[in-house]
Amino acid sequence: MKLVEAGAYNFDKAHSFIGFKVKHMGLIEVPGYFRDFTGTVNYDAADPSKSSVQFTAKMTSVDTGVAARDNHLRTKDFFEVETYPELTFKSTGVAKKGKGWVLNGDLTMKGVTKPVSIPFEVTGFIPAGERSGAKIGITGETTINRRDFGVNYGGNMPNGVPTLSDEVKVVLQIEAGKPRPQAPASE
Repeated sequence: MKLVEAGAYNFDKAHSFIGFKVKHMGLIEVPGYFRDFTGTVNYDAADPSKSSVQFTAKMTSVDTGVAARDNHLRTKDFFEVETYPELTFKSTGVAKKGKGWVLNGDLTMKGVTKPVSIPFEVTGFIPAGERSGAKIGITGETTINRRDFGVNYGGNMPNGVPTLSDEVKVVLQIEAGKPRPQAPASE
């Protein structure tokens, strides 16, 4: 892989996703996504640990593929989107960990900010060409406790198994790009 070019890379919504998975009734993980988001990776090629990431997701854009469930997720039982329209993440540091990297930062949801760590890897890089700017691929996954952010809906079934797990997997698949280089002005 060629060295990644330094600079600001904007999330490409058409080729990225900010998702989550929640275990339902102890059986399977139900996936969901936020379809409307923006974000930027500021990559420091000289010292990757000085890189940063920030993103914002519109909570109204939650999509699990079931309209009734999505509408319920927008209510006070879950995300309370009228009061808290956005989820935000802002990194506080990047650290090398073994063969990989960890992105540390503050996640804010429902007015609650908590520190989270996201193990990630740079999955690829494409240098700038005639038709597009440089591109970078990044994947990451972590687990958060939804109750830490005031998402407390759900109880236990008669056998004691939670209807919804407190643990939520956060899954990031990000393709980000820099603007296409401008041709030099002719004199």
